[in-house]
Amino acid sequence: MVVVVFSDVHADARALEQVASFLEGQRFAGLFGDIECIVSLGDLLGRGCAPAETLAAMERLKTAYRVISLLGNHDHAFVHGIPVSGSDAASIRAHAPLAGSPLLGGIADLPVEAVIDRTLFVHGGPLRLGDALTDQPFWQRLSERPGPSLSGYHYTPEMAFAELERRGLRHLCCGHQHTPICCLLEGKKVLNRRIRYEGGEGLPASDTVALDRPAILRVGACMGPHPEFAVTDFERFSFLRL
Repeated sequence: MVVVVFSDVHADARALEQVASFLEGQRFAGLFGDIECIVSLGDLLGRGCAPAETLAAMERLKTAYRVISLLGNHDHAFVHGIPVSGSDAASIRAHAPLAGSPLLGGIADLPVEAVIDRTLFVHGGPLRLGDALTDQPFWQRLSERPGPSLSGYHYTPEMAFAELERRGLRHLCCGHQHTPICCLLEGKKVLNRRIRYEGGEGLPASDTVALDRPAILRVGACMGPHPEFAVTDFERFSFLRL
């Protein structure tokens, strides 16, 4: 099973289309095989200035692949009219015409998480906390120190691994914080494995992690001139950057 994962497009249609073009090419198939599923970890909206084009690009992906879209904090905030930092005046103007647009479709009803092959996919974090907005999984943030925060509840790798074990799961794949991270559980010790992107000529920069132990896999943002995404067959997890 080949699953492609991306997160935090943030209304950057050009970045998403760049990734889609690579997925459709022969080089991707030669490296990874046929795609069985694409998982969007959320935050298609907010910050950027091409929200309608981004949603249209997602609809095109859905015609070619099975796509699982999850809810991000910026998606939730936009649909419910909740102010969130990070969007400048140009972004706010670009998003305004989306109100009531059919392109928004079922964004408000997107699931918060998905499980594939004992891997939990979620925008922010795995914890099931209270009803406060920033306690929700699409607001939670991986951190060295736990506790509530206006930027989202902070959870530690140890807390995440304990929650995975409680639910009978093995790996966590998340986004939200825009930078890639890999934490591995060896016995009771958490190892922070640094992501080192290396690339050959004409190929995306990449770093591949063997999934031979429980792992937290945080994907970088699919935005900007070098969008990041990931590919996994649940034996390996490849972080990629175009």
